[in-house]
Amino acid sequence: MSDTPFGFGLPPEEPDDGDEGKKKDQESGGGQGPANPFGFGGLPGAGGFGGGPGGPGADNPFAAMFGSLNPNDLGAAFQQLGQMLSYEGGPVNWDMAKQIARQTVSQGSPDGTKDTSVGPADLKAVEEAVRLADLWLDDATSLPSGAASAVAWSRAEWVEATLPAWKELVDPVAERVGTAMGDVLPEEMQAMAGPLIGMMRSMGGAMFGTQIGQAVGVLAGEVVGSSDIGLPLGPAGKAALLPVNVETFGKDLSVPQEEVRLYLALREAAHQRLFAHVPWLRSHLFGAVDGYARGIKVDTAKLEDVVGQFDPQNPEQMQEALQQGMFQPEDTPEQKAALARLETALALVEGWVDAVVHAAAKPRLSSADALRETLRRRRASGGPAEQTFATLIGLELRPRRLRDASRLWASLTDARGVDGRDGLWAHPDMLPTATDLDDPDGFVHREQIDFSELDKMLGEAADKPDLKKKDKAEEEDDGKGDDAG
Repeated sequence: MSDTPFGFGLPPEEPDDGDEGKKKDQESGGGQGPANPFGFGGLPGAGGFGGGPGGPGADNPFAAMFGSLNPNDLGAAFQQLGQMLSYEGGPVNWDMAKQIARQTVSQGSPDGTKDTSVGPADLKAVEEAVRLADLWLDDATSLPSGAASAVAWSRAEWVEATLPAWKELVDPVAERVGTAMGDVLPEEMQAMAGPLIGMMRSMGGAMFGTQIGQAVGVLAGEVVGSSDIGLPLGPAGKAALLPVNVETFGKDLSVPQEEVRLYLALREAAHQRLFAHVPWLRSHLFGAVDGYARGIKVDTAKLEDVVGQFDPQNPEQMQEALQQGMFQPEDTPEQKAALARLETALALVEGWVDAVVHAAAKPRLSSADALRETLRRRRASGGPAEQTFATLIGLELRPRRLRDASRLWASLTDARGVDGRDGLWAHPDMLPTATDLDDPDGFVHREQIDFSELDKMLGEAADKPDLKKKDKAEEEDDGKGDDAG
């Protein structure tokens, strides 16, 4: 059985030490991608639904949800089961996802820390850190502040605030699955099998909801802000930090807590600037996810077998089928281009934030280098943020690309200045490509396109008297036509 849900295979990761690294990876049983944050029982800290790995909830979503209940709770359990089967919403049961995410958060994270409410002192500390971070960033980027307010979230509040973004990310993938479930039967049989198809889609929505809820709940135990994966997960204009996770992050770093908070506030505020003042960026990233999802193909032969053998009394077989490679990204030029476009865009976002934050923090924080390297290693080790996104759509944001992108943005600053560097965000066609990340020096020293002459020509054309007369005559003719009508 595949380790990744929905059959998504993760992109292969090249070891840093070449063939020797591959040999070590094979000997250690590696190469299967990161741990599955969307699994029903394999999540650290997700044991409240029947235990951790190997527990009652390891393979069966229903055992995961009901296995730890005593007989007195069976009524509530079957009521929840009825709600699952009667769900008639979109491709994901988001009510269930929210409920399970909050329950997962309430159990605490694997390191033993529990979620806590944010007090006035924590809120004040976050607000001051974001305010100071914005002042420092004024010297490092030409993009103005994008944070209209600063907020301090508990883990549960992070779940609530980010679910709309997760919905936008996950629904395109889940929609493909739901459509495939209804299309495998011949058209003449679909009317007769309507109730069965409806039940399967309800089950699919419940399974997606369960998996996503667990993943988001675990992720809430480690993220430090609203933009840890390079995407704007929170509401626009709100720079957010999670005080309990910020404290955990800096606990073993031998760095003053104030500096840790300030450095993380710099990253959060830099993300806010970028997404607030590059209006096309959010839709570009989310559109790339949607484009990638549309390229998912379904093994209809496997799905037909599942439909033909589906037993309503054995619903876990649907989950097993979803995990056996039924849904795979198409190996087409269009799909490869969608994946490359998304990977590159995310790397450019994270690389720009890394370069800008380092420029702002280096002269002011003695711990800037150490904190920067800690965050890079955290990304390289494949923390929950990367694992969640990798399992969700088969994409892994590779640290090598992040470092290359950061180096490219730093070189652009040296060669063109802050304004020249940030001016590349004016249009997606002006950004570096994946090929440019391979050759950053070539991109940096490439002759820049000069739009001033074109603007001058357009301005002169607009001011020519004969053109103005022509435009006026056309307007008068249009007016006469309207009167005649």
